[in-house]
Amino acid sequence: MRYRRLGDAGVKVSAVALGGWINFGESKTSTDAARAVVTRAYEQGVNFFDLADIYERGDAEKQMGAVLREFPRHTLVISSKVFWPMSDDVNDRGLSRKHIFESIDKSLARLGTDYLDIYFCHRHDPETPVEETARAMDDLIRQGKILYWGTSEWRGAQLAEVYDVCERYGLHKPKTEQPQYSMLRRDLVEEEIIPAAQPRGIGLVVWSPLAQGMLSGKYDGGVPDDSRFNRETWARDQFLNAANAAKVRAIKTIADDLRISRSQLALAWALRTPAVSSVIVGATRPAQIDENVGAAEIDLSAEVITAIDQVLAA
Repeated sequence: MRYRRLGDAGVKVSAVALGGWINFGESKTSTDAARAVVTRAYEQGVNFFDLADIYERGDAEKQMGAVLREFPRHTLVISSKVFWPMSDDVNDRGLSRKHIFESIDKSLARLGTDYLDIYFCHRHDPETPVEETARAMDDLIRQGKILYWGTSEWRGAQLAEVYDVCERYGLHKPKTEQPQYSMLRRDLVEEEIIPAAQPRGIGLVVWSPLAQGMLSGKYDGGVPDDSRFNRETWARDQFLNAANAAKVRAIKTIADDLRISRSQLALAWALRTPAVSSVIVGATRPAQIDENVGAAEIDLSAEVITAIDQVLAA
């Protein structure tokens, strides 16, 4: 495993991280399977484990946290997120000071830890002043409940605004942004997010780097009954089309020449830029962990990157 700094912060995260979205909580993954996946990730050098309170309404935090508690806390970088409604209560949502302060304690309890390494604002909140949110995050850092804070799915202008607010008032600045980024979803990150984040020392930890599994090649022959696209039709509608299928088939030739899988190629491609600190993957089996972490050791040549870009531009 390789490790990268989280933006310009001193903390280092594994180049490949394990996320709890979709696969953890609500019995989607059995207790034994979850334990096997998290344990294998840890054994393979993964130190960054990414969650959110909204993932199965806290059940993902509970399930992954039960395993993470067995490892030395100083060897882990644990993150969670706040924003989405957790109940029907009018204040149990958003990025108000009230919701942030109440949500952090609930996440810590579910995870069974005294602090989070990273706390993400899961979306931008147009109903809460950015200064209120930034001051709440700064206070959580001063209280020792979180070490760093970041954003997820914020636009470039929003990153610039909150950074400027923090600089103006002497608040702890966000150190990470979590956008969706893959070979099949790249324009926003490359054209807007990286130019806003990188000069400000904000590192990207990207989600869905395999385009919900599309880039793995598992859908070359259709949609298997036990696949994510069969269970999550919204993901299938986003990525499964003739143009993407052709690109994924063409990428296989490049991966075969390098003697790696398409999943490893896609992850190594996302990691090719220093702006990306980590790629967050999901897994339901230890074998998927073994394959994905191999991408951390792959360096793609300029010629390979050019060949990939030609395929993606077709």
